[in-house]
Amino acid sequence: MIIKGERNRQFPSKISTTQFVKLYILHLLSKKSFYGNEIIEEIKTRMDYKWEPSPGMIYPLLRELESNNYIIGWWKEPDKRSIRHYRITDEGLEHYNNIKRLYEQVLQDSLTIIKNTLKDIYKCV
Repeated sequence: MIIKGERNRQFPSKISTTQFVKLYILHLLSKKSFYGNEIIEEIKTRMDYKWEPSPGMIYPLLRELESNNYIIGWWKEPDKRSIRHYRITDEGLEHYNNIKRLYEQVLQDSLTIIKNTLKDIYKCV
């Protein structure tokens, strides 16, 4: 969030990749449970295969969200510990709704930056 008079040096997005991925993880988990690779694939699909978060980003964020009690994880086969499923908690749903409200204007501002760049430089609408 920018305080009046401060410059935002993040360009063209005014939200960090980590913030964006946390928001998207919580968004997906607010609908149903997923495991890590499913989250990566789902984000990639929703981004029309133009971008995907790496496993090196997703798994530490899942651990962080779990340690903050925003999500809960369980092993599909506890003896093998190969696939860990996650679902959002009530606390996580509250956090998701808060950051969703907080980031909406930031994402709108980023969209304006991209649209204006495309229009000015590439004459795209």
